[in-house]
Amino acid sequence: MFKETSTNLGGRLFSERDLQNLIVPLFMEQLLVMLVGLADTFVISFVGEAAVSGVSLVNSFNTIFLFLFTALASGGAVVISQYLGRKEPDMAGNAASQLLASSALFSLLTGAAVLILNETLMRLLFGQIETDVMQACVTYLRISAYSYPALAIYNAGAALYRSFGKTSTTMYISIISNVINVIGNLIGVFLLHAGVAGVAYPSLIARMFSAAAITVLCFSAGNPARYSWKGIFALNGELLHRILRIAIPNGMESGVFQFVKVALSSVAALFGTYQIAANGIAQSIWSMAALVCVAIGPVFITVIGQCMGAGDADQAEYYFKRLLSITLRFSLLWNGLTFLLTPVLLHFYALETATKRLTVLLVLIHNVFNALAFPFADPLGKGLRAAGDVKFTTVISLVTTIGIRLIFSVLLGVRMNLGVVGIAFAMCLDWTVRGLIFWRRFRENNWKDLQVI
Repeated sequence: MFKETSTNLGGRLFSERDLQNLIVPLFMEQLLVMLVGLADTFVISFVGEAAVSGVSLVNSFNTIFLFLFTALASGGAVVISQYLGRKEPDMAGNAASQLLASSALFSLLTGAAVLILNETLMRLLFGQIETDVMQACVTYLRISAYSYPALAIYNAGAALYRSFGKTSTTMYISIISNVINVIGNLIGVFLLHAGVAGVAYPSLIARMFSAAAITVLCFSAGNPARYSWKGIFALNGELLHRILRIAIPNGMESGVFQFVKVALSSVAALFGTYQIAANGIAQSIWSMAALVCVAIGPVFITVIGQCMGAGDADQAEYYFKRLLSITLRFSLLWNGLTFLLTPVLLHFYALETATKRLTVLLVLIHNVFNALAFPFADPLGKGLRAAGDVKFTTVISLVTTIGIRLIFSVLLGVRMNLGVVGIAFAMCLDWTVRGLIFWRRFRENNWKDLQVI
């Protein structure tokens, strides 16, 4: 998959070994997070159904802020990568410092708002849920809100480290953080019998550790770019504008995606119990199957960003094609493996035969398109953003998410009575159309003339 050839030797900014060292740690980190998430769910189930429901509802709400923090970090990563490509480490460090300051401020404001409005927000979003579930929601949300700054600060530091290619560092931090989280959950639930708080505080502690560790490392003088106290506390409007010019469209796109996701969950609720169950289980498997593209997306930002920062659009074109080739092959293997394992996983669920069959069908539909279309719809789009093509990619993503995924979910799922299968096909149609448009945009070479810095 990463075999060295004569076409990428000499003069290339990234060797095949460099690409491997970027991709593998990111993939392992995402896989670890996924597996630990499953372990968390297993531990939380011993607290009771109300706790499981409360944690699940709050996590769906917290995802909104996680996407916003990630969008801000991605905007910073593009700017940092381009300055590194231009051999301007001081400017890259200043951009990283501004990213840290803006991330910390934004997360403090959102965390404070959630702490003030926590129960009001829960009732607004989830209606009149049962009292014990609401109590679990409020407890978990309050403790989660304290971790928002830690999440944002970690994402800012991770963006810097990934920008200069040290993805193994974030992987090691993630390993330690997740071990802290799992051990803490076991202690909180089985030794301290602390209920929802017993699983919330370990997450807070783990996130605080991650934020502290990555921040200390980001001040290291041995880094290609690093934080500076002056850069953190002195507002640089020009740098901040460059970061936000990419971060705000990313945040808008993420917000619309979450809105559509919630809307489609409401549509899926119309199709009956066995379809809801099959869709829920399939989505957990889909998350595992999508790990390749999730991991390689940041690699596109780092590599393409540095190439464009160096003013070498031809190398950027080469790495677009090289990374797409790696993504497609890796994604085919991984999606095939997860599909083959799906019947094995379903043996651990007490489900009716019809539900299992529908789950297998949903995973098959998803994995085929996730392997063949999603690499063009997501990682390629991140690469175009890293080159500065932010407005076009954002508009297309919004149009396909609303105009194709949402509308065709209703047409296929409700009007044509295909149920959750129709929603799955609409999702895949969204990826396919978006991927074709992004591929055409890449081939037209308009992105080569754009500038971020």
